[in-house]
Parts: sequence; C-alpha cells; structure tokens
Amino acid sequence: MNNLTQYLISIGALREKNIIAAFEKIDRKDFVLPEYEDQAYEDHPLPIGHGQTISQPYTVAFMLELLHPQNGERILDIGSGSGWTTALLSDIAGQSGKVWGVEIIPELVKFGQDNLIKYDFPQTKIAEAGKILGLPREAPFDRILVSAASETLPKELIKQLKIGGILVMPVKTAIYRIKKISLAGLETKTFDGFTFVPLRL
Repeated sequence: MNNLTQYLISIGALREKNIIAAFEKIDRKDFVLPEYEDQAYEDHPLPIGHGQTISQPYTVAFMLELLHPQNGERILDIGSGSGWTTALLSDIAGQSGKVWGVEIIPELVKFGQDNLIKYDFPQTKIAEAGKILGLPREAPFDRILVSAASETLPKELIKQLKIGGILVMPVKTAIYRIKKISLAGLETKTFDGFTFVPLRL
C-alpha cells in the first residue's frame, strides 16, 4: 500500500474498500504538473495552471466517502481539472459504469484527457463544460461530484440527480451532501471548514 493511502486511512479519511482500492491504483503523480511531481504524495493542493489546483488528498477522500460511489453507476464529475477525481471515480464505477468529467477551461480539458489516457477507462469522457451547469443531456446521474465552490446550491444539479442519487459539492466554505429522496425531497448534511477554488459558470 502506498504511503499516501496509508496516511489517509490512518487519519480516518479513507474507510470504504472500493475507494481505498481506487487510491491505490490511481497515482496522483500522473495528474500533477512535472514541476510538482516531488510533492504529489503530500497532503495539500497543487497548482495545475490557469488559477486552478489539484485538490488536497484529504479533501478528495472526504468527499468521495460522502459520495459513496458504487460499481456500475453513472457519475458526473464537475470541475474535473487534472482528471484525478475523474479517474478515481472511473475505477470505482468500473467497466459497467459510466463517468463524465466536465471542465470549463479548455487547456485543462486537454490536460485531464491526456492524464486519463494513462489508464484504461473506455467508459469515461472528459469534455468542455457547456452553458448549462452539469450535463443535462446525459442525466439523470447516480452521483454528482463538484470540486469548486458555489455561492448557493444549484437547483439545476438537483434536477440532474436520480431519486436516491447523491450530490457532494462545496458551497462557500462548507461541503454539502445532498441525497435526493423523492422528486421534491432532499436530505442535506453540511460539513464546515473547507476552502475551494470558485465554481466558474
């Protein structure tokens, strides 16, 4: 087991076997810029250019545990950036699942796509974000992960969730976990004390 995974388990950030397995298989070093490769296994965010970062491993582990992704699910990764979270989700969803990464910065779309090629995920695509938040043409999704902070909870993402589906995203300085329990019913939990780059629309 690699040192980063061991560390995240030791502090209680990683618990689910499928998420631990993904952290073991998907090497963070494959998703950072060359000048930061020596810091790839440290627990802090790293610049990936264009004012964006690859998120802190603790934060990614925390959010994936809240998201509770499973094999065979349809998953949307908003703000895919370097492609690291997209790759982690792809490993968890497996060949029977499908994962879409969307990113608003064209240069990072290419960066994420190039990084993703290092792994065998034919069920996964990273594309440039459209004018509408999310990916409504592929909805509904079992899980939606957002890696940039919004000022409010976007209703359009709730609409793109299946009933029983889960959305995990930052709103200001809190991480929200939203479970859609019916067409109009939501189960919401919040976790304060996080910092993210802002969601660009």
